[in-house]
Amino acid sequence: MTYTDFDVISRTEHPLDVLERLAASQDWAFDRDDDDELSVTVGGSWAEYHVAFTWVPEVEALHIACGFDLKVPERRRNEIMTLVSLINEQLWLGHFDLWASESVVMYRHGLLLAGGAEPTQGQCEVLMTTALEACERYYQAFQFVLWAGKPAREALDAVLFETQGEA
Repeated sequence: MTYTDFDVISRTEHPLDVLERLAASQDWAFDRDDDDELSVTVGGSWAEYHVAFTWVPEVEALHIACGFDLKVPERRRNEIMTLVSLINEQLWLGHFDLWASESVVMYRHGLLLAGGAEPTQGQCEVLMTTALEACERYYQAFQFVLWAGKPAREALDAVLFETQGEA
């Protein structure tokens, strides 16, 4: 059986409707580009994050892509790819990618809702929170590689360094 043999499931509401309500409740700027796409802008500590949600009905999945304005020049591409690999080893959910056509780094993840499963408010909050926390946690490592010319391992170690106690 191929995935095209599955029956189309009818849902009580579009999965992006739940995310649209979440964005509205948080006063985040958002735009419903079409029925299957939602764009949200969220301000973080280090950057403004551009979050794109896409509903993929063929596989019943909700995809999130969270990016930030940090262009990767060709000369730093290999070091950024090394950093992406090192960061992805640390993540339990989602992953970072270098989107080659735009030369930008983004966090991506998918929520599978096969069989007509409906996304809950809680699932959508975790999907968004996980993406934003990953971007906030590792943003400076990308900056260290791009702007300070640091090697990937050194940049990652710098952002993972946690102080203990008070001075």
